[in-house]
Amino acid sequence: MAHANTAAHNENDNDYVRIFDTTLRDGEQSPGCTMNVEEKIALARQLERLNVDIIEAGFAVSSPGDFESVNRVAQALTEPIVLSLSRTQEGDVDAALRAVDKAKHPGIHIFIATSEIHLKYKLNMNREDVLDAATWAVTRAKKHLDYIEFSCEDASRSDWDYMVDVCSEVIRAGATVINLPDTTGHAIPEEFGRMFAYMREKVPGADKVIWSAHCHNDLGLAVANSLAAVRNGARQIECTINGIGERAGNCSLEEVVMAMKTRRDLMGVGSRINTRQIYPASRLLSQVIGQSVPANKPIVGDNAFAHEAGIHQDGVLKYKLTYEIMKPEDIGIPSNKLVLGKHSGRHAFTNRLKELGVDIDDVDVNKSFAEFKELCDKKKIVYDDDILALVTESARRTIDHFELIDLKVGSSSRSTPHAEVTLRVEGKECSAEGEGDGMVDACYKAIYKIAAINPALERYAVKAITGGTDALGEVSCMIRENGVTVAGQGAHSDIVMASALALVNALNRLKARKHAPLKPTSDVR
Repeated sequence: MAHANTAAHNENDNDYVRIFDTTLRDGEQSPGCTMNVEEKIALARQLERLNVDIIEAGFAVSSPGDFESVNRVAQALTEPIVLSLSRTQEGDVDAALRAVDKAKHPGIHIFIATSEIHLKYKLNMNREDVLDAATWAVTRAKKHLDYIEFSCEDASRSDWDYMVDVCSEVIRAGATVINLPDTTGHAIPEEFGRMFAYMREKVPGADKVIWSAHCHNDLGLAVANSLAAVRNGARQIECTINGIGERAGNCSLEEVVMAMKTRRDLMGVGSRINTRQIYPASRLLSQVIGQSVPANKPIVGDNAFAHEAGIHQDGVLKYKLTYEIMKPEDIGIPSNKLVLGKHSGRHAFTNRLKELGVDIDDVDVNKSFAEFKELCDKKKIVYDDDILALVTESARRTIDHFELIDLKVGSSSRSTPHAEVTLRVEGKECSAEGEGDGMVDACYKAIYKIAAINPALERYAVKAITGGTDALGEVSCMIRENGVTVAGQGAHSDIVMASALALVNALNRLKARKHAPLKPTSDVR
């Protein structure tokens, strides 16, 4: 299982900030953001196009499904380091090592809490026990690979001098990256920066490792804290696409990368991210997890480059830099102009998919092209976002347990809305009728009858992907049953059909979750 020095893959100089993406691990811990293996591989390939340095593919020991996803992501990629999270336990370390064994650039991320509150109430261990466990785990991993990251969980609430002892020992044992996470989002930039400066000054061998920041956004300071760490010597930032993650989320990749790029004059250092792949990555994640990006989200939100105020419009028309500090093209925002129509050929369609960051090896191009032609007959104008939504919707329907076959709805001011739905369930067609407060409600009740469940609908949102009354509608929903929460998404020019597709997508995710072991919820950063 021994591997060559993986750390050399990212070079030994500290003149750039390495981007460690944990969307597939920490990001997936967001309620309703569970991804299946194929979705993780598709997203991992986009992260590789984004040129992230390290990908945390999962927590291998947590379930057979997570082990498989880490293993397959590790084999699918050639450029980034791929690693698994691991506690300081023998089973964790060995599972993580096995999961990444076939990676071109394998790594492991070992963590244990160092704050008194975690030691006392979660681990029931004393300081010496934690120090021994950390050193033992790093020593064991070092026998098999060279790229070892060690994290002091809840570092921002830990005693700095105790962390000096722990970090000193794990560096001696072979750790190559030291991560100081703000696990609970408790820190503020000034103190978080000072912590990095203190640790780098006091820890023997501090100049021989990369220092990393992993920040949560509970106080809305994850990006600011990460930048403060960089200004105090950190050369790795751990983040997620769209800032997804537990509770209020993680440091947002797109925000922290563009902050360093835009304010290079102040930061003095940047990343190696291909920023033109930021928007495609954001859109892909949104489609995969069924959660729309808020319009006011920095960098990738719909309003990020929109100007409505007259003074702003006047300034931008005269000189863009009056109100825009970044160019939309720099993050890969498409032009949203008409690029294809009903007379376009298959070659032009395929080429446009590539331009939009779609991996055509993961798409049934013939099926998507046929559906594109159907859409052209319904809409006057087909935008880039229409095409992205159509392709993603097509891909979602290729591995379904439930498949929507037919939907018929009726409503008037004098009658109760009514729906007739036909689904294919494991190859057999099943039909049901439902009535409700509206056509969508009636449709959902009919689908619930076929699926034989009655979940709680926790979220339902509709978004017009493009303008006009013929716009392609995107619906996202979140359902919960027996403590399991999943999200679904659907796109169609008919909003009721899009709603049905979203619910069916969620049901398929729920079905997959029921057949997979639940992940442990404790001892995870």
